[in-house]
Amino acid sequence: MTLPEKAAQLYGIWVGASAEGGEVAPHQHEMEEPVALDELLPQGLGQLTRPFGTAPVDPALGALSLLRTQRRIMAAGRFGIPALAHEECLAGFAAWGATAYPVPLAWGATFDPALVRTMAERIGRDMRAVGVHQGLAPVLDVVRDPRWGRVEETIGEDPYLVGTIGTAYVRGLESAGIVATLKHFAGYSASRAGRNLAPVGMGGRERADVILPPFEMAVRESGVRSVMHAYTDTDGIPSAADEQLLTGLLRDTWGFTGTVVADYFGVAFLQTLHGVAGTLGEAAGAALAAGVDVELPTVKAYGEPLLKAVAGGRVPEALLDRAVHRVLVQKAQLGLLDAGWDPVPQVLAGRVDGVAAPGRAPAQDSAETETGADSGAGTAVGDGNGDGPDASVSAAGALYREALRGSVDLDSAANRDIARRVAEESVVLLRNDGTLPLHRPGVIAVIGPNAETPTAVLGCYAFPMHVGVQHPEVPAGIELPTLREALAAQFTDSRIVAAAGCGVDDQDTAGFAEAVRAAAEADVVVLALGDRAGLFGRGTSGEGCDAESLALPGVQQQLLDAVLDTGRPVVLTLLAGRPYALGRAVDEAAAIVQAFFPGEEGTAAVAAVLAGQVEPSGRLPVSVPSRPGSQPTTYLAARLGRASEVSNVDPTPAYAFGHGLTYTTFQWTDLRVADFQAGTDGEVTCSFTVRNTGRREGTETVQVYLHDPVASVVQPQQRLVGYRRLRLAPGASARVELTVPADLAAFTGRDGRRVVEPGTLELRLGASSTDLRLTVVCTLTGPPRVVDHTRRLHPGFTVDRG
Repeated sequence: MTLPEKAAQLYGIWVGASAEGGEVAPHQHEMEEPVALDELLPQGLGQLTRPFGTAPVDPALGALSLLRTQRRIMAAGRFGIPALAHEECLAGFAAWGATAYPVPLAWGATFDPALVRTMAERIGRDMRAVGVHQGLAPVLDVVRDPRWGRVEETIGEDPYLVGTIGTAYVRGLESAGIVATLKHFAGYSASRAGRNLAPVGMGGRERADVILPPFEMAVRESGVRSVMHAYTDTDGIPSAADEQLLTGLLRDTWGFTGTVVADYFGVAFLQTLHGVAGTLGEAAGAALAAGVDVELPTVKAYGEPLLKAVAGGRVPEALLDRAVHRVLVQKAQLGLLDAGWDPVPQVLAGRVDGVAAPGRAPAQDSAETETGADSGAGTAVGDGNGDGPDASVSAAGALYREALRGSVDLDSAANRDIARRVAEESVVLLRNDGTLPLHRPGVIAVIGPNAETPTAVLGCYAFPMHVGVQHPEVPAGIELPTLREALAAQFTDSRIVAAAGCGVDDQDTAGFAEAVRAAAEADVVVLALGDRAGLFGRGTSGEGCDAESLALPGVQQQLLDAVLDTGRPVVLTLLAGRPYALGRAVDEAAAIVQAFFPGEEGTAAVAAVLAGQVEPSGRLPVSVPSRPGSQPTTYLAARLGRASEVSNVDPTPAYAFGHGLTYTTFQWTDLRVADFQAGTDGEVTCSFTVRNTGRREGTETVQVYLHDPVASVVQPQQRLVGYRRLRLAPGASARVELTVPADLAAFTGRDGRRVVEPGTLELRLGASSTDLRLTVVCTLTGPPRVVDHTRRLHPGFTVDRG
């Protein structure tokens, strides 16, 4: 391969599929000049960026557009190498008409890796069926400051929860043939003051013990094939130029063999934002040396600037060869380099044989011809302007496109069933004075800015919020019942009245009077508050929508107080992307229900929980603060990070990590410990019984926390090391045997190596980080033991329901 042909495999082109099935067209993005495909394609192309996730396009016609483009790419280059197509899939396949699943923070609330894996497999199947190869998910950033706008994209504030749920998601995506992409590696979520892309102020131990473990777990256990570098710098070193991170740790230590891709524009940011490169050529050299194989979303530094730097001897060609080898190996793994490989996606199999590459005549007996398409469609795809095939299309070709339109269902009943199950399991009941479940109330007042907003259940990477808002003339493509509609469907004997009261983030209180009047006349009030997802300041949650404090946006707290003043039972229902301080509601609301952007089935799930049709089983993946200004803090704080007499700021949360109520009660008894001592290379085994002592079926989530009272470096007061969901019928019990290896007590010591130290430990068993039911005090004996990435990462659970 020539130098230009090698470089071409290392960048993507941001494109949008044609709404009429023609070729993709370069995306007009405010950060870049559009590229000229005719000039680039003879050298080849590494990736196609978001053909389905750039503008609304019917999935079948988008697949046809991608097919035509792949055939053009293969015909244009000397080696016939197709491009790898990638898409976002943070809350489902980010394409028009695809199922909008709950956001990752809701996945964390389920504490159910198996269900998350099933969801990811469904997402991956849909992506693969239309010709996509790679998904840019999951986000494995651990929440360090909930003011950060991208909290909704994270799984939670605990590295073990993030690691287990994220690894399950990767397994599901990869099992469907999609290359999963871990992001953002590493430290993006620890930016100062929760500001997007701000510098990261943390030491090496916080990075090693909080930020890196989820990535390590996923690399070791999931078969993940791609990693995306973070935008941020840590202690002055940008991730995109951090060779110790991207090569030394990721590859040489952990054994990762896939590709490292750039977060969008991240290579160029080494010059424009970080100032560690004087030119784009220097930026390209720094990123390649660190281990960034692919520049996304479009060609910039890895194009002409890289070629000039290599030709001038400023960047070794060996770095280029190393990255190209990794890219081509991955394409070979996907089958893209197989002899006779055909880019026809599953959804178009047998229907588009007549779509040929430029200069090739389509088969006269093809399925497309039989369907009535223009026999010249194959030769028309080569003009490169994205709509050429449609400019001269015959009436028969138009009929063919209309026959395809609507034939691909990315929001199937099976998808929606999984979306519903995830939504139901993610609903967290924070408070309940006995009002829930509701028993046939005569009048329900549904009040608040999210009461009648269809998109209140969607995060910022759901297609209707991420792309659809730029195309208001196009319908959402999926059904999005409002909370009022869901309650009306659930409570058919009740009269439902609704009033917004205010907008999500405006300052107008003119609607308070109507809302208060509706509340005062109701038997129960469902007060729907929370967020509006958006991008870069256009929402209250989402990328670039950081918060100055954790006060409810706009005048929502005032609305909450006004409704509480009516004295009617208030069920505060939060449809949000982050936790918020809830003021008086913590003590005065009849009930509080937290739903983190639960997706298209979310309002039905919330209504089912309120009605008691579904048992609440979600647990908090992030703490809910008592006060809006006591940030940043998480439950992983050390002793000095907690309330004390020497500070007037109390960071104690209103509801702690792992908290979540049910409609039944559980009793934990009969703790037995096999041996209270173990070596630093041993394990501790105990068993206990959990019994459902209530009258309803319910789920108890057994959570195992480790407390290390004396260590050579400061430790968090406790940290999660294991969990297991137990669903039990009324009166039923389960005997749980728990084996905790000493490896789980490892931490990064003073010399930077991970160590298991001898001494006393506490294993705290409970229903949350603050609702601890049983404690095992044990002792590790023997010398300190240095461990590495091969250490055990999980406890063992055996459940006997006899």
